[in-house]
Order: sequence, then structure tokens, then C-alpha cells
Amino acid sequence: MIASLMVLLGLTLAAVPLASRLLRRDAGWLLALPLLVAAGLAISVYSGSAIHTETYAWIPSLGADLDFRLDGLSMVFLMLVLLIGAGVLMYSTRYLHHRDGTFYFFICGFAAAMAMLVTTNDLVVFYVSWELTTLCSYFLIASSGEKGRRPAIRTLLVTVFGGLLLLTATVVMAVSTGTMKIDEIIAHGYWAEHPGVLTLVAVLLAGAAFTKSAQFPFQAWLPDSMVAIAPVSAYLHAAAMVKAGIYLILRYSPLVHEVQVWNVLLIACGGFTALFGAMTAVRRDDLKELLAYSTMSQLGLLVLTVGIGSEAAIMAAVVHTIAHACFKAALFMSVGIVEHEAGTRKYSELRTMRIDMLATKIIVAISATSMAGVPLLFGFVSKEGLITAIYEAPLPDTVVTMVLAVVVVTSMFTFAYSFRYILGVFGAPAGALEDREKAGEKVTTIKEASAAFWFVPGILSIVTLVGGLAPALFDALVSHAATAATGAEQHAHLAIFHGINIPLGLSALIITAGIVLVMYQRHLVNTLAAFNAPIQGTWVVDFLREQITEFGEKYVARASGTTSMRRHLALPMIAIMALGVVGLFTLGDIPPVPAERSENVDWIYTLLIALGVVATVKARSRLTTVVVISVVGFGMILWFFALGAADVAMTQLMVEFLTVCIMVLILHRLPDYYTPEKGAGQFWSMVLAGGMGITTMLGVLALSGHREKTDLAEYFLENTYKETGGHNIVNVILVDFRAFDTMGELTVLGMAGLAIASLLYTNKMLPIRQNLLDAASPVISGRLNSVFLRVTAKVVGPIIIVMSLALFFRGHMEPGGGFIAALVGASGFALLYLAAPANNEARIKFHYFTLIGLGIFVGAVTGLVGYFQGSFLTSIDFEIFGMHQSSAIFFDLGVYLSVMGVILGALNMLGLPQSDEEEVVQLDEHREARLEAMSRAERN
Repeated sequence: MIASLMVLLGLTLAAVPLASRLLRRDAGWLLALPLLVAAGLAISVYSGSAIHTETYAWIPSLGADLDFRLDGLSMVFLMLVLLIGAGVLMYSTRYLHHRDGTFYFFICGFAAAMAMLVTTNDLVVFYVSWELTTLCSYFLIASSGEKGRRPAIRTLLVTVFGGLLLLTATVVMAVSTGTMKIDEIIAHGYWAEHPGVLTLVAVLLAGAAFTKSAQFPFQAWLPDSMVAIAPVSAYLHAAAMVKAGIYLILRYSPLVHEVQVWNVLLIACGGFTALFGAMTAVRRDDLKELLAYSTMSQLGLLVLTVGIGSEAAIMAAVVHTIAHACFKAALFMSVGIVEHEAGTRKYSELRTMRIDMLATKIIVAISATSMAGVPLLFGFVSKEGLITAIYEAPLPDTVVTMVLAVVVVTSMFTFAYSFRYILGVFGAPAGALEDREKAGEKVTTIKEASAAFWFVPGILSIVTLVGGLAPALFDALVSHAATAATGAEQHAHLAIFHGINIPLGLSALIITAGIVLVMYQRHLVNTLAAFNAPIQGTWVVDFLREQITEFGEKYVARASGTTSMRRHLALPMIAIMALGVVGLFTLGDIPPVPAERSENVDWIYTLLIALGVVATVKARSRLTTVVVISVVGFGMILWFFALGAADVAMTQLMVEFLTVCIMVLILHRLPDYYTPEKGAGQFWSMVLAGGMGITTMLGVLALSGHREKTDLAEYFLENTYKETGGHNIVNVILVDFRAFDTMGELTVLGMAGLAIASLLYTNKMLPIRQNLLDAASPVISGRLNSVFLRVTAKVVGPIIIVMSLALFFRGHMEPGGGFIAALVGASGFALLYLAAPANNEARIKFHYFTLIGLGIFVGAVTGLVGYFQGSFLTSIDFEIFGMHQSSAIFFDLGVYLSVMGVILGALNMLGLPQSDEEEVVQLDEHREARLEAMSRAERN
């Protein structure tokens, strides 16, 4: 059922472009329905205290599965994600002024990623979902226009750093326990025997949670992201981005709650963030910015409470998570309504207007007073629970007193900024408006928005009110969530009144002091303004980014940004030689080279390659180098054929041919001859080359003794045909046994093609050199001298196409396959390019980006089809006209298309003239005209 829920969210995401095109901004109504249905599915399968699990094979070789686990904690966060997400989509239909498919796509993607995050029981899936939420938040913030670009980058940098911490923790936990299942990791006995490793994991998890939930010292990105529109802020702050960090610390609390470093980090950083956020929010003139700092503060209270680690504290954190999501989503939506209707969200400007918005005012009054912790509202129930849990915490009295003081003072400021928000939305006092109107001043009146605009925050405010009047309704859900977060059975008894006690007295103190702060808020704001921090968090992020960029430019770009190949190759060559030296003293039991393997023919290939190397070293012209270095390549091709490695030899042959073609395209933009190097440069080049040669020789001698078949080789020889129906072991390994590796390489190939295209499009290449031949030379005309190639291409071209197709279809049984076939096909296109009379007339202008993307898409879809057989990229066998076939051939098609796209991209981008090279083409045409005129003169 959970899998069905995730499929439904995936289909919703796929339907966004069409829905947005047809319904424009009203697509939010339609897209909200699947989220509500998904919530219904979760409720139908949820059984309270029993844990619902589902497992589907994903990558069995890595032990990674699509393993779902729905317990009380997952249910709480899943309901927040789906229900508030649906509300945000419906609210957005009135907030947006136009069709915005991008917004709906990333909101739905956010919902899917968060749903996966809170229901998965697999470490890998958890990490992938975590990073997907990072990407969704980045794109949603960046979509705010130019003002959102820098905040989006800063948010991305901070949260990606947290992702790296989580990745490290993921690796440590998986390697230490030997499992990918989160529940098994938490209950594993390894941690009791290795407390040091557990401490490391606790620190890494805390750091990851801090970056996501905007805790000190990573808090700056949250208010910085307020450039995003109100629906984005409502979802990020109430149910999505920041709640991922809270879910993380609650989920792993049973594992690390007794680790002292964990407790200290959460209590200290959470307490500081809570107090800092509350004191800063009071001063904000921008009501949305006020809410951002309030979120930071409320999250700090949650983190602090989880850090206490007691069962009561965990239960209180769960209650406050629910309460905070309800009133914070309603508040962000309400400020969006006010901004939408009034054109401003500044406190100082709204206090000069007549705000005639009764429904919005009621929503704001309920939600903001709930945030303030006023009795009879859900926020009071949750806030008193926090205070009670801290007061009863099993900590030293001094620590309890300090933490309680932080929470109480924070809550006083919370009361103050909550009512500042209410006063801002309520507008100018009636008496002040009458005085201004009597004085002849014009007063702006803001009317209420349509009911479709405020009914979603209205529902949330009703939930807040019901939660305060009848909190026992949440007992079962909170009990099950707390049980999952503590590892022991819990029973919540939420109530409005628990008797006269210390927590109640502290609540009364908070409200009393809060009223005083509201009455003197102007003096409070002026007083706090004198305590501005000397630096801002956003400055720190920008400074670090600039320093890293400057370091890269100074020590990486300058070192590699040169035409000197010696400088490019020096570091990797030195690294390889260092490995050789280490191997020389550490490798042992190397078998000798079998005497029967030393054949005279090997010396012929060695001599041929040596001649190519010597000729390359002696060459002074770039064109000569390209020609003679091919001798080395073709020598290797012959050697591969002699050794029986037909697939490798064919691949090498095609690569040699295409490399020459592409290098020639580069050469006509470079000088004919190399720049002479000084004596010192030549000396060190010889030293590097000699050392690399010796290292390579030693490596070959060390490895060439291993002539016996390994167990893996024996396995492939015995089982390749049985399991795949193919005889070509090389191709079968690529598309069957190690298809996941090939999928990764396919993706990297596509990204490399895009990166090269971006590099060539954004950086001006050297101009094409003009032909140095005399205009009267008989070989000057490309049109006249390409006749032979054009005729040959018409004959050979179809043959190459047939060969390419034949190699593709025979690859599973005989030497061939998608990669080799693509290289052969690309060679045909290269022939067409060479036969063209001019660069701008080459007939290979296919959309290579489409080919690259289509290839990766075909490979991914083929992998998904493998789930019918039980796992991603598992081959499915079938027969066509009595011939055995496998779905691996479609995966091979993806390889074919992507390789073809990359090569065509190189030919097009390097060969076709750029826009500023038209003069060269015109010059060639001028020479053609001169030749024609000279020919006519000779005939006359």
C-alpha cells in the first residue's frame, strides 16, 4: 500500500506539466487530490501500535531495497507532508497570478521526496530523499527571480554540506553494522561495543539535522530564503524542509539519546537558536521575516527538547511538531493573503491602513495566539508539555534551571512577536484612522480576499483550536509516534489543565511578561537594535564560498589553465609513480611470467609501438604528431586481436579513427608547430616520461604473471549463457551482470557531453586559421577536391549503417554491442563530415542533446522494467519469432544513443563555424570565385 502511495505521488509529479498547461494556476486543485488520496491510503493501512512494513528489491547486490516502514512517527510526519502539501497546492491557485508549472512541479516533487524520507527504512533511500528535498528547496527559492539567486545558492551550500555529513554517517552505519535497514541499525549490538563510533555517528547526524533545521551555526539560510513566495515558505517551514531535520533526530533518538555529546550539542545549539531567533523576530518590520525567525526559534525549542532525551521530552517534541506545523502554515498563508491584497507585508506600512479582512484576522488571531502559547489553543498544550518535560528532565538541577530559563525567556519573546504579528495584520487602530480622515488624509482600505484564498489556513486554524479544546483527540497518534521515537511503549494523556504546578506558574509568568513586552514593544525594539551582531550568517557563507572559489582559481585553475601538457600530466604521473614505489616494497608472491607465453610476435608489436612513440617524441608539427601517434594505437589494436580480445580491439579501432577526426578539427584552430620548450622543461619532461615508463614496465611484469583463471572468470564462463542466453561475455558483463555500473557510466557520459557543450558555448574558441595555400593551388578548393569522398560516402555510408546495426544486434552473442555499434555509426557520420565541401555544409546537424538524453532515458526505463523480474536492471527474457531476446538489448540501445549523441556533439561543436567565423567562410567563397574566374580565363 505504501508503494502504491509512492507510485501515486510519482504519477502526480509526471502529470504536472499537462495539468499546468490545461488548467494554468488552477492546476493546484487537481494536483491536491492525489495527495489527499495518498493520505487516505496511509490512514487505511496504518494500524496504530502495529508497524506496517513493505519490502521491494531495488539493488540486491548492495543490500539496498525499497523498504517501507510505517509506524507512529512516520505517520505523524507523513500526514503533515501530504495534508499541508495539499493545502499549499489549493492555496496557491489563488496566490499565483499566472500558470506556473515549475512551481507545481517542485512542490509535488517536495511532497514525494518527503513522503519517501519519512516512510523508508533503507539508508540509501533515506539519503537520496534527503538530497532531493535539498534540490527542491533550491529550485523553489531560485524561481523567485534575480532576488532569489544568491539566497538559493547559500541555502544549497549549507544544506548540501549537511548532506555530506549524512552521507558519511550513512557509510559508517552501513559498514559498521553490515545492514542498510534503519531499524536494524538502531537495534544492533555493535554500538554497545564501540561507543567511539557511536559518538562519531551522533555528531554527524546532529550536524546534518542542524543544517536542515536551521540551527546554530547553520541558521542563516532560513530567513535568507524568505525571498521565496508565501506558498513555498509555508511548506518549507511547516511540513517539508525544516521538518526533515526534526524527523532525523527523532528517528535516531533511540540510538544516540544516551551519547553525551549528542545531548550537549542539541541542548546548547537548540537553546541558543531558540533565544536568538525569538529576540531577532521581535525587531522585524517584515512580517514574513518575523515568521522566518520565529520558525528558527520554534525549531530550536524542538531540538533542545529532543536533546533532553527523556521519554516525556520526546513526547512533548512530537506534540509541538504537530502544533507548530498547523499554526505556522496558517500564518505563512495569512501573510501571503495580506501581501497579495495590500501589496505589502511590512508592519510599519500595514499599521497605516484600514484592514477590512475579518476572516483573515480571525485566522491570524487563532494561529498567532496559539504560537504565543495562550490557553485553550494547541500551542499552549504543546508549550506546557515542553516546559514540563524540561522541568522533570533527569539532568543536574543547575542544567535544568539554565535550560528552563532559556525556554521561559524565549517564550516571553515568542508572545511578544506573536502579538506584533497580530497588530500588523490588524492594521491601524480605529482611533488613528478617524483622526487621519478628519485631517483630510487618504486612508487605504484593504478588503477581504475570496473564500477560496483563506479557507485552507482557516481549516488549519480550526485544527489548532480543536487541538487546544480537545487535545485528547491526539493521544493515540502522539503515543504511537513517541513509542517509535523512544523505543519503549508510551501513553500520552494530553489535557488543557494538569493542575496547579510549576509549569503552569511558568506559563502564567510567560504570558504576563509577554503582555508587558507587547505594551512596550517600541522601546523593546529600540533596545534590541543596539545589540546588532557584528557579522551575519549570510556574510559567512558568502565569504567561505568566495574563498573556496578564489582558492580554486589561484591554485587549481592557474595550474591547469595552460597549454603545457607537461603541467597537466605531471601530478597524475607522479601519483602513479608513487603507487609503483609503494607496490615495489609491499607486493609479494608475484608469480613469474610463464615462459610459454613469451612469443616472438609480441616483440613485433612492441617494436611497432616503440617506433610510434619515438616518432611522436621527435615530431615538431601538431599534425605530424596526430599521424604518428596513431601508429601506437594501431599497434595496440593488432596486439589485442592477436590476444583474442576482439571486442577491445574493435573498440580501440573506432576510438582511434574518431579521435583523429576530432583532433584534426581542433588542430585547424591551433598553430602548426609547438612552442619550443626551454632546456629545463625538456629535462623534467624526460624525467617524468622515464619514471612513468619504468613504473608501467614494473606494473606489467607484476600483473602479467597472473595467467590462471580467477573464480570470477570461471563463473562467467560457466553461467553467462545459462543466465542470459548470450555468448559474448564482454557484452553480457556490461549490460547484464554489471548493468548498474554501466548505467552510472552512461549517466556520466551524458553529463560529460553536456559539460563539454556548456564549455564550448560559453567560451570563445580560437578562430579557424585561414588556408595558407595560394589561391591558385589545385588543392585549394574543398568543393572540387571532396568529389572522391562524396562519391565514396554514398557507397560506403549505407554499408557502415548496416555494419553498425549488425554489430548492435549481434553484440549479445558475438563481438559487438551498443558501444562498438555506436562508434561504427559515428564513424559513418564522420565520413559525411569529411566529405562536406565546407564546414557549414556538413550534414550531421542532428540534435545531439536529444540523443544523449534519450539514451539515458531508455536505459533508466529499461532498468525500471526489470522490477517485473524483481530488481532494477534485471534482464527479462522473451522470444520473437522463435529467437531468444532479452531486455538488455534495450539497455544497449540507450548506450548506443548516448555514445552517438556525444560524438555527434563533438563533431558539430568543434567542426561547424561559430557565428563570428562567417568571414572565414566568405573568404573561402571569395577564393572559389577567383578560381572559377582563372579557369574561365585559361579556357578563353
